[in-house]
Amino acid sequence: MKFILMMQFPLGDWKTKGIEAWPPQDVKAHMDFLRRFNKELTEAGEFVRTEGLGGPEQMKVVRAKKDGTPAITDGPFPESKEVLAGYWVIDVESPQRAYEIAARASAAPGPGGAPLYMPIEVRPVMMSSTTGDV
Repeated sequence: MKFILMMQFPLGDWKTKGIEAWPPQDVKAHMDFLRRFNKELTEAGEFVRTEGLGGPEQMKVVRAKKDGTPAITDGPFPESKEVLAGYWVIDVESPQRAYEIAARASAAPGPGGAPLYMPIEVRPVMMSSTTGDV
């Protein structure tokens, strides 16, 4: 069963508490954790892919105009409280295993090595394709 684990970060804290505001040693500790975490998932045969995403200052929301051209606005949506910081796609035997992995990701170290306890949204992947065909 494939699941996507989406790492959420509080939008209001992005500039003041986001990783770009951390001391270099805390960034290194966090990145080292992520490398070990991904390696462990790979060795367990559960890793599919992961991506870290650009910050909210780089987000755009695109809707089609009636003529089909893009209408582009800065994102995220005004009512957003969190921003998607990154994600993993995993292939595991059960939803429970996906929850266990998400809990480990949630506790990744942050400033001073303290666990971040970030919300990780877990959703099943209903269809998957590497060719673009559905």
